[in-house]
Amino acid sequence: MEATLSPVQKSHDELPHEPFTETQMLEQWVKYAQNLGNKGYKILESLMLINDPKLEGTTIIHELPNESSKIDFEGEKHDLLGHLRGKLHNYGITIEIKINDNIEIKKAFTAEEKFQRLKELNPAIDTLKKLFDLDV
Repeated sequence: MEATLSPVQKSHDELPHEPFTETQMLEQWVKYAQNLGNKGYKILESLMLINDPKLEGTTIIHELPNESSKIDFEGEKHDLLGHLRGKLHNYGITIEIKINDNIEIKKAFTAEEKFQRLKELNPAIDTLKKLFDLDV
């Protein structure tokens, strides 16, 4: 008698719901965006990096400047959610998109601006800079 192997489906309640911080979420958000950029999806990368999403409980709130950018982003939302849920071990994560016409685009051009941006995402980077006496 031959046994068949079938994937075991876990119910939503059985999936992990580990706590995570906004910093951890931002790190994974930026990694995903950079990965998109490396694959040539520059518009999606810029939509993700246009500003920092905010975390409210397990809901990630991301503001975009207009309806067309929201439509572009929605196409990638499912894969992004899968990435974030897997990396942060929390399957309760949701993403909410809000339109904000007055959005201020954050861009870092100089080495110092880029360093400040990284420091915003992960304050420990300043400790490493001081520890190893690194220049920007």
